[in-house]
Amino acid sequence: CDFETNLCKVFPELNLQPGWIRRNGQSGMGPPYFDHNGNESAYFLSLSPEMQSSSAALRTNVFLPTDEEHLCQIRFHYWVSQMSGTFMVGLQKHSEDTVTNIWQASGELRNRWNVNAITINSTEKFEVIFSGMVETQRQGESVAIDDITFSEGC
Repeated sequence: CDFETNLCKVFPELNLQPGWIRRNGQSGMGPPYFDHNGNESAYFLSLSPEMQSSSAALRTNVFLPTDEEHLCQIRFHYWVSQMSGTFMVGLQKHSEDTVTNIWQASGELRNRWNVNAITINSTEKFEVIFSGMVETQRQGESVAIDDITFSEGC
């Protein structure tokens, strides 16, 4: 899922809350000014500067349970500006109402793209939730995500 043409099949269109915006580095909305490959015209998702609330979630479709042969690995690039940004990945199993935080990154990443991979093991159906938060809407503060890949086990 590279966001070049749309939100991909993994993310239902309805789940793009007002907080996330699909854009590129030429949008004039502040950092990032390029995708993780350094391309200014390539698209990614970032938190909207006009966001009313301080956080926004991006929820996947429902995945089937994993097993020893079919682990679900998710790889993604993320950007968290240095002050008050946080980017989290959560897991919601079908039998539970709550989202379990399985990974997070906070500020001080010095305005650059980073990459991470998470392996998910779940005995029941599940959804993955990517969420970004910015405590203060200062100029140049941003949380973004790019190029999410899901292994065949997902």
